[in-house]
Amino acid sequence: MQGNPTSRGLSNSESGRAGTGKEVRRDNAPNFAQLPSCGDFDMRIARDGTWFYRGSPIGRKPLVKLFSTVLRREDGEYWLVTPVERGRILVDDAPFVAVEVTAAGEGAAQTLTFRTNVDDEVVLDDSHPLRVDHDSASGADVPYVTVRGGLEARILRPVYYHLVELGSFAEIDGAEQLGIWSAGRFFPLGRVSE
Repeated sequence: MQGNPTSRGLSNSESGRAGTGKEVRRDNAPNFAQLPSCGDFDMRIARDGTWFYRGSPIGRKPLVKLFSTVLRREDGEYWLVTPVERGRILVDDAPFVAVEVTAAGEGAAQTLTFRTNVDDEVVLDDSHPLRVDHDSASGADVPYVTVRGGLEARILRPVYYHLVELGSFAEIDGAEQLGIWSAGRFFPLGRVSE
């Protein structure tokens, strides 16, 4: 069996540190602008988090999880980025879906952790905030949580309802708002209707 020509004969864990004296972060992408573009990949992420290749769903979750680790967002476009090339993909809404939330603690000391469809876990905090958009077509509020590097997860409706159950009221900018506490910060879920 022939080894990886880029590893210089080192194991996978050693090759990430070779010549640097320290470990390289897994999400450390090369300089995006210098990578050659392969153009548009015939890949799409549907609103429900399903990944498609050439119109067919990718049914192997480990493969989807692998692709998700090289997904980047630059200038409003989504790219799969490897150390040697990049290719653009389509995303219908958000690339991830928050399928579960767990709470630890209560009140302002509460910490909420979301799990995505690719099993990423994200603590709701200043670095991973919650935002709620209002969909004018449906009239519904659509919540999102930041996962990493400008990539978001759309929070599924049952998970959002669980957040509402955990919520409390606070006055913000002179208006009473329903929201949730996590990591010492209050995140509004929306204004209370009169």
